[in-house]
Amino acid sequence: MSVTAHVITRIGDFAIDAQLEARPGETVALLGPNGAGKSTVLKAIAGLVPIEDGCIRIDSTPVDEPASGTFIPPEHRRIGMVFQDYLLFPHMTVRQNIAFGRKSLKMPTDKDNDDDTWIHALDLADLLDRKPDQLSGGQAQRVALARALATNPRALLLDEPLAALDAATKQSVRGELRQFLQRFEHGSVLVTHDPLDALVLADRIVVLEDGRVTQVGPTAEVASQPRTDYLAALLGVTLHRGVATDGAIACETGGTLIASTSITGSVIAVVRPQAISLHTHKPEGSARNVWQTTVTAVDAHHDQMHVTLAGPPQLTAAVTPAAVAELGIAPGQQIWASLKATDIAVHPA
Repeated sequence: MSVTAHVITRIGDFAIDAQLEARPGETVALLGPNGAGKSTVLKAIAGLVPIEDGCIRIDSTPVDEPASGTFIPPEHRRIGMVFQDYLLFPHMTVRQNIAFGRKSLKMPTDKDNDDDTWIHALDLADLLDRKPDQLSGGQAQRVALARALATNPRALLLDEPLAALDAATKQSVRGELRQFLQRFEHGSVLVTHDPLDALVLADRIVVLEDGRVTQVGPTAEVASQPRTDYLAALLGVTLHRGVATDGAIACETGGTLIASTSITGSVIAVVRPQAISLHTHKPEGSARNVWQTTVTAVDAHHDQMHVTLAGPPQLTAAVTPAAVAELGIAPGQQIWASLKATDIAVHPA
């Protein structure tokens, strides 16, 4: 089953107008900053928030369409939902939590639709008598998944499913979740503000900013061709819009970048901080972008140091802490920078 949604609604003064589609067997990540409207879109698909206009369909069946007066309540949409904090019932055992959905919907238990199917698929057989407070974060997530899937849903919605996990647990659980989503035969929609979750778990990404979709496409394409400043910053790259002529890009913010491209006209240039080299003297070599500039900021970023360079165009270089010490890099310092034309990714605006 697929999920197709055009959500038009308002939360106070905040307007949302967003579209997405998750095809059968496909996971779509709804990626965006806090307050962008991601969870509202997910709740609208689930039936927890009615829309004011547009249409939500599960496969070809409208479940919320104001124009025709159609609104199918959540319990009849056959959608599985996993919340950010999992919302397991603390007084119930794992088995009782998993069985709750089917019992509340008065669904029969048979060989084809049995809670045990997901108990074994998600490796929960040894945890059935435990209460939620006796589970690890990863185990609680698997129980929440099993509860959602035991109702044999036609779609799966996940709201920040890894946010409650510590950093050490996230990596393994993320891998387990990816393997599961690859086997799920219906459409899945994942809400996240973490780019790593989107890159690992999703087949396609829909970027939502301020209630509007700003970019959509296959995961690899969106990751390599960010079209908004938010997404570029999230992915750790610098984005410059400009006009390309014979490989020279006149940036909107000033300055010129020389790239290895045959594209002419309005473009977006993407520069990885790791591609920029810093020098105390004018460097020799094949780099076609060489300029003297001023360091405006130096910040730690994981195991690297990000050095912000004054424009135009303004760029950020990533170097090791040892390089910062060796070059004596500090705010206000004059420094030479170099960037190869082949290290600038260019795509039409």
